[in-house]
Amino acid sequence: MSASAGTQAGRPGAALLIGALGVVYGDIGTSPLYTIRAALSGLPAARHEHILGVLSLLFWMLMFVVSLKYVTMILRADNRGEGGTLALMELAVRGLEGRRRWTMVVLGLIGACLFYGDSIITPAISVISAVEGIGVVSHTLDDWVVPVAMALIVGLFAIQSHGTGAMGKLFGPIMLLWFLVLGVLGGWRIVQTPQILHALNPWWAVSFVADAPWTTFILLGALVLALTGAETLYADMGHFGRSAIRRAWFGMVLPSLVLCYFGQGALLLADPAAIKNPFFLLAPEWALWPLVLLATAATVIASQAVISGSFSVTRQAIQLGFWPRMNIMHTSAREEGQIYLPRVNIAMCLAVLALIAVAGSSQALAGAYGFAVTGTMLMTSLLAFRVLPGRSRGMRRTLWLVLLVLFLAFDVLLFTSNTLKIGDGGWVPLVVATCLFTLMVTWKQGRQRIHDTLAGDQPPLREFMQGIEQYPPTRVAGTAVFMSMIVDTVPPALLHNLKHNKVLHEQVVFLTVHSAGVPYVSFSERYRLERLSRSSWQVVARWGFKQEPNVPQLLEQIAHENPELDLEPMQTSYYLSRQTIIVVRKLPLHLRWRRSLFAFMARNASRSTRFFKIPPNRVVEMGMQMEL
Repeated sequence: MSASAGTQAGRPGAALLIGALGVVYGDIGTSPLYTIRAALSGLPAARHEHILGVLSLLFWMLMFVVSLKYVTMILRADNRGEGGTLALMELAVRGLEGRRRWTMVVLGLIGACLFYGDSIITPAISVISAVEGIGVVSHTLDDWVVPVAMALIVGLFAIQSHGTGAMGKLFGPIMLLWFLVLGVLGGWRIVQTPQILHALNPWWAVSFVADAPWTTFILLGALVLALTGAETLYADMGHFGRSAIRRAWFGMVLPSLVLCYFGQGALLLADPAAIKNPFFLLAPEWALWPLVLLATAATVIASQAVISGSFSVTRQAIQLGFWPRMNIMHTSAREEGQIYLPRVNIAMCLAVLALIAVAGSSQALAGAYGFAVTGTMLMTSLLAFRVLPGRSRGMRRTLWLVLLVLFLAFDVLLFTSNTLKIGDGGWVPLVVATCLFTLMVTWKQGRQRIHDTLAGDQPPLREFMQGIEQYPPTRVAGTAVFMSMIVDTVPPALLHNLKHNKVLHEQVVFLTVHSAGVPYVSFSERYRLERLSRSSWQVVARWGFKQEPNVPQLLEQIAHENPELDLEPMQTSYYLSRQTIIVVRKLPLHLRWRRSLFAFMARNASRSTRFFKIPPNRVVEMGMQMEL
C-alpha cells in the first residue's frame, strides 16, 4: 500500500475526500457534457416516453455498474491496497502455471492496452466538448472550437514535466465547485419540470427495452459514456483508499450526476430543441460564460487524471517486464507517484491533437470512446472471476459468483453494442490497443528467450566461484557488483572480464533484480543475501511494480546490515552486460518481423545505469552479440 493510503485509518478526512473528487472523479464527472446529447440524438424523435426511458436506463446503469460493481465490489479486489488492471492481473495469476496463467496475463494486458486508448480519447472528447460551449454563447465562435481545444491540449501536455503538485491543490476545490454547479443546475430544471422524476422507476427502462430492444441495444453504445471513468475509481484506490472513494461517490458525485442528467431530461421535456446542447442550455443566459470556463477547467482536470494514469501504467508495465526501460522523471521530492515519462507524454500529445483535428467535434468522438471503456470493464470482470470468489466460502462465494455472472453478462452486452461503432471511430482505441499489445507481448517473449538462452549456456554460479577460490586470478582492491538477469548462473560480464582483463576484485557481489507481484516491497523484505564462497555473495533484490529500483540505496542498506561486506561507494565498480540483438536473416518473414521489432525496442530502451540509478562513472559495460 502506498504511503498516502497507508495513513488512512478510520474515516477519511475532508481533505482526502476533496482530493478524491479532484483526481478520481474528473473523468466520470465531465460525462454530463456529452452523454445525453449523444444518446438522444441517435433517436428519430425524442418523445416524452423516450426521454423517460433513456433517463431510467442511465440511472440504473449508474447504480448497477458504478455503485454496485465498482464502488461496492471491485474495490474489494485490492493488491495490498492498490487497484487497477495490472494489479488485478497480478492477483489473478498467483498460483497459476502454463496456459491458465498466460490467459490471465493476456486479459490483463488487453485491459491495460485499452486503457491507453481511453487515455488518448478522454482529453480529446472532454476538452472539445467543454470548448463547444462557446458556440452556444455565439455561433460566430464555432470556428474557434477546434483551435482553442488544440491550444489547451498543447498547454496541458507542455506542463507535465513540471509535475502536478501545485495544480493538484486546486483540483479538489474546483471539482467540488463543479459537482455543486451540476447539482444546482439540474435541480433547478427538475423543479420546473418535476415529472422527469418518474424515470427513477425502473419500469420506464423495462418498457423502453421491451418496446424497442434493437434500438436499446444500439443506444447502450451512447449511454456507456456515463460510465467512463469507472475504472479510475479502482485504479486510484492506492492513492486515496477504499473508504474515501466510496464516501465521495455516494455523498457528492452520484447525487450531483443524477441531478444533472435528470435536469437535462427535464429541459428536453420542456424544450425538445435544446437537444443541440442540453448541458450548456441548463444554465440561464447570464451564466453561460462562467459555465464554459468552469467546464473547461473540469475537463482539463479530467484529462490530467488519465495522463497521469498512463504514466503510472507504463511504469508498472516496465517493472513487470512487459515494456522496455524508459526514462522516468520524478516531479515531486515527497510523492513517489508523481512521475513524468517524456516519450509517453509526446506520443499521447500527438495522438490527442490528431484526434481533435480529424474528428472536429465531441459528437464525432463519441463512437470511439465507448469501445475502450467497455473493453476494459469486460477484462476487469473476467479477472475478478479468478480473484473475488476465492476470498469467500459457502453461500458468500455463491453470491459472488452470481453477481459476477450478472456483471459479466452486462459487460458483454455493452461491449458488443460498442462493436457496432468500430467503423464510426471505435477503430481508434482498437488499433492503439492492438499495437501496444503486440509490443508488450513481443518484449516479454523476447526477454524470456534471452533469459532461456543465457540460462542454458552459463555454468552454475556457486561451483564456478568456489573453483576460482582454488585457482584464483589476480585480485585487485575493491568490490565488483555484477548485474545478472538470472539467479545461480554466471553472468556473461564476469566471463568476459576474466577472459580479457584476467583480474577479479577482492569482493564480488552478484545482483539480480526481480519485480514482485505486489505494488510495494518494504525495506525489511527488499533483498536476500547468500554467501557463495570466501569472497563472493549473491543478492536477489525485489521491488514492487509501483516502485523504482535504486541499486546504490540497496547496497547501502546491505552494507549497514552486513558489516563483513565492504560496499564503500568509491571502491565499488559495477559490471553490466549489454546485449546487441542480431536477427537471423534466413528466418521466415512471420518470425523475422517480430524479432526485428524486439531488436528495435531493445536498441531504444533506456540504459541500465539510468534505470537502476547506478553512477555512470562507476560502470563497466561488457558488450556481447546474441542471435535471435
